[in-house]
Order: sequence, then structure tokens, then C-alpha cells
Amino acid sequence: MSKLIRHICIVLFVMAIGYEAVGQVNRFVPAQTPSRPQLNPVRPNGNKKGAMGKRLEAARNRYISRQLDLTDEEANKFWPLYNQYQQELTAVRILKRLNNSTSSTNGTEQIDKEIYYESQLVGIRKRYRDSFAKILPPEKVSVLYKSEQEFNDELIKQLSERSERAGN
Repeated sequence: MSKLIRHICIVLFVMAIGYEAVGQVNRFVPAQTPSRPQLNPVRPNGNKKGAMGKRLEAARNRYISRQLDLTDEEANKFWPLYNQYQQELTAVRILKRLNNSTSSTNGTEQIDKEIYYESQLVGIRKRYRDSFAKILPPEKVSVLYKSEQEFNDELIKQLSERSERAGN
């Protein structure tokens, strides 16, 4: 069980690589959605992501592209929306991770924040499901969510295999 937890932590860490966890968190209120946290993950040298983060993102996007088999018109509308979706998810995940990294004297407050961040993630997924459905047929939206999970599962599997080969 502890190996599974360690592998999940590794995956979460790898997925967030390249995003500055201590970067500035900006809150903005766009017209269509109230109180969405936005993160400005820019490092001092101007890079937004590290090499590993860029490679993971590119691999995920290639995998999703293959699975969805988008037309040119769909792709032109889908990718900007999907990138925005990923940015919002990442911003909340970083806030969630920061909440978990601090040892709060009030455990109940920390748990409440954890639940709040989980509900934010679900809300983002629901909101974008509707936005994706305006661009893609329902079958492709379903494939999108399944493909994301399959990609993450494969990433965990590969990290686990690497860890076992390294003797960890």
C-alpha cells in the first residue's frame, strides 16, 4: 500500500513539474465563471514549464489527438479550450498541494480545504464537459475523459516499473 501511495505521489509530482509551486496565485473573475483561481506559473527566467513538464504535456496531447481523431475544424476549436482547461486544473492542484504541504494546527480546516479543492476540480471538469460538448460530439467528449485517465494510468505504470527497476 505504501508503494502505491509513493507512486501516486511521484505521478502527481511529475505532472506538476515545471509549474512553480511557490509562484504567484492570482484570482480573477471572468464574466462567465465566478471566482476561478488562476496561477501564474512563470519562473524568474521566463520559462513557464520545465523540460519534463513540456514533454509530459506533449505526450499527453499526442495521445489525446490519436484517441479523438479530431477534424481540422474540431482541433482548431478544441486545443485552445483544452489548454485553458488544463491550466485551471493545474492551478487548483497546486493550491491543493500547497494546502497539504503545510502542517496546519487546525486539521479540520485543512481537511475542509482539501474537500473544497476536490469540489473545484469536479466543477471545472463539469463546466468544461459542457464546453467540449459544444465543439465535439458526445462520444468524443467521453473518449477525451477516458483518454486522460488512460494516459495517467499508463504514466503511473511506467513510473512504477522504473521505480522497481531502480530497486525502490
